[in-house]
Amino acid sequence: MVRSKFRCIQSSPHQVADKPDNPAKARSAGGIQRFWTSQGDPPLPRVSRAQGVHVWDTDGRRYIDVTSGPVAVNLGHGNERVLRAMQEQASRVCFAYPSAFESASNLRLGDLLTQQAGMGLHRAFFVSSGSEAVEKCLQFARRYALASGQKARHKIISRDPSYHGSTRATMALSADPGYAAYLPPGQAGIHVPAPLSYRPAMGMDAAAYAEHCAEQLHATIQAQGSEEVLAFIIEPVMGFCGGADFAPGAYYRRVREICDEFGVLLIYDETISGAGRTGRFLAAHRWPDAQPDLVTLAKGIGGGYVPLAGFLAPERLVDVVVRAGGFHFGHTYKGHPLACAVGLAVLEETLERGLIERANALGETLRASLERLKLTNFLVGDVRGLGLLNAVEIVADPTTKAMLPRSLDVIGRIQAIAREQGLLIYGRRSHGGKFGDWIMVTPPLIATSADLDEIVAGLARTLESYRGELTAAAVIDARS
Repeated sequence: MVRSKFRCIQSSPHQVADKPDNPAKARSAGGIQRFWTSQGDPPLPRVSRAQGVHVWDTDGRRYIDVTSGPVAVNLGHGNERVLRAMQEQASRVCFAYPSAFESASNLRLGDLLTQQAGMGLHRAFFVSSGSEAVEKCLQFARRYALASGQKARHKIISRDPSYHGSTRATMALSADPGYAAYLPPGQAGIHVPAPLSYRPAMGMDAAAYAEHCAEQLHATIQAQGSEEVLAFIIEPVMGFCGGADFAPGAYYRRVREICDEFGVLLIYDETISGAGRTGRFLAAHRWPDAQPDLVTLAKGIGGGYVPLAGFLAPERLVDVVVRAGGFHFGHTYKGHPLACAVGLAVLEETLERGLIERANALGETLRASLERLKLTNFLVGDVRGLGLLNAVEIVADPTTKAMLPRSLDVIGRIQAIAREQGLLIYGRRSHGGKFGDWIMVTPPLIATSADLDEIVAGLARTLESYRGELTAAAVIDARS
């Protein structure tokens, strides 16, 4: 345990009373949750400690971290190697601005990360969050276009549904109507349909709809003026906007062909799917004939221990930019030595323990168990995912795929029941509920078979309880 070397200096009672803003009498700030909860809402449990796949509150109740925090705590909580690396780096230096100093942790993490990524991604640019990584990646892409004489290229195409961050620029990439009020006029983004497998549109099956979605990209690039389109960005395996959905391999190959045809950069946002979560270091490795030009990473590369994110780029793009003056936009914490040291420890631990291969095998076991759950609880419409990036879609009727009433807070209620069962889960209804409701089932990569059994059993109890509530309220029909 690290103890402070400084003793607390406390003012006398008289001094405290004389202050105009007496902290003892001040109103509590209430925590960050007060930005989205009201005074009378029941408080969330207060976290006390965490270890492995479990978290305890201050009342001593234990929870299993079903969704890794969400989808960040790949190594679980309290990993000794990571904590040692954090302490060792902090004892030497936490911060050094990269225009003045290079750090060994930045260099070592960049080397190991690009080695694992392969695919000609030789350079790594580290920042603090997924939103920031996407922002920096798009700025770099534009910088490359300017440096290479392609000044007209500035348009970014993304998919509907999609999610790439919560800054104004990244919100514009999403077609979520809830974001429209936060965006300036004319910054709504350019979107093509995402190839959803469970709810393909136009009466098509999943394969035909994926083909249609790819051709929509082709048509949209032409309609926008191919010389003005800079990049197409996708999550190769969808996260919070699509509940672990992904397309047939032919879709990724066709997208790569289209981007090559028009000279458009293909960006994979692997904020959620990267760092081994899908049973490959990058989800992109599952489609080797559809390699991206740029990749963003976050969440799992910091393991939840520190804010850490970044993007990977090929040398052929970086060298052009460097010759034209370089890419060194502001952000105080880029290349942060402490964050990079922690990220290096997370990555080394992941590789040495074989957790990526383990995620692939455990994912198959988990989905098989969830499929059995689907047979006994009719709220489960679909089970999907790769590795330990999985989701369960919640429906009113699995035969028709009908959604539960949009007036219900489906995910909020399921999360509340799950907490009572000792499960921490994250779910989403994105894009105003247009595409459905799902809960993410993304435990840490260190989860054991027994942990998975506990998760599935807890989900079964949770969904059975919720189904009972819906039946009692005559929202759904009782089923045998």
